[in-house]
Amino acid sequence: MKILDAIWDGTLDTLKLIPFLFITYLVMEWVEHRTSDHTKIAIRKAGRLGPLVGGVLGVIPQCGFSAAAASLYAGKVITAGTLIAVFLSTSDEMLPILLSERAGIGFITKVLIVKALYGVIAGFLVDFLFRKLNERRIGVGIHGICTQEHCHCEKGIVRSALKHTVSITFFILLISIALNILLTIVGTENLSNLVLNQPVIGEVLAGLIGLIPNCAASIALTQLYLEGIMSAGAMVSGLMVGAGVGLLVLFRTNRHTRQNIQLTILLYILGVAGGLIVQGLRIF
Repeated sequence: MKILDAIWDGTLDTLKLIPFLFITYLVMEWVEHRTSDHTKIAIRKAGRLGPLVGGVLGVIPQCGFSAAAASLYAGKVITAGTLIAVFLSTSDEMLPILLSERAGIGFITKVLIVKALYGVIAGFLVDFLFRKLNERRIGVGIHGICTQEHCHCEKGIVRSALKHTVSITFFILLISIALNILLTIVGTENLSNLVLNQPVIGEVLAGLIGLIPNCAASIALTQLYLEGIMSAGAMVSGLMVGAGVGLLVLFRTNRHTRQNIQLTILLYILGVAGGLIVQGLRIF
């Protein structure tokens, strides 16, 4: 019976989030339709300031901006530092989850600022250290990829927001039920002492979760933090590494496999380092 109660509770908790998720995605779709073209133009024209522009614009809720950045990199439009800045600053589904769970605005703002600032600094560092990899690229026409789910944003923001809401609700439902079952079987105190909440190990493992090229990764990371199972540093580590479908698009569009692997390893190292810094300084 306890297992059934856990499933029922997870279902109810998820259903309560649907209105907040839909409103959040509706606003995000409106923002993207108003800023998407300007954002892509800005990042193309950024030049040496690419990491600054990419890191700042990466935190704006946009449909598949990390995927678009990967395409622009493959098309020799932006540098590797700009790409890394975008990947580190973007948060995939973190923002809708935190807003729907009514997390504090101060906390959300701090997370976004930290990710953007760290992304900018790391991006400039990459451009400085890897000049051969980061040669200024002269662009060709590359069309941005919206999302892995083919949301067809051009067909209307309401339809797109509804599609996103249904898709993300499904992932939240699965993760919420799984967490509730774990909490029922193992207990909250025991789960909070697992490796995901331990120094260094938590950040390292969370970074591996972030490498999953799917929105489920950022949902899981955010939910684990909200349940107290994962530390703030570990969450930030995973979210910095996690770039949605950006890495998937990079491997699909950029023919230089070795270069893609190098960028992935670099992203992982920088993301874990960022999480360790956050945890060490107790920023949250």
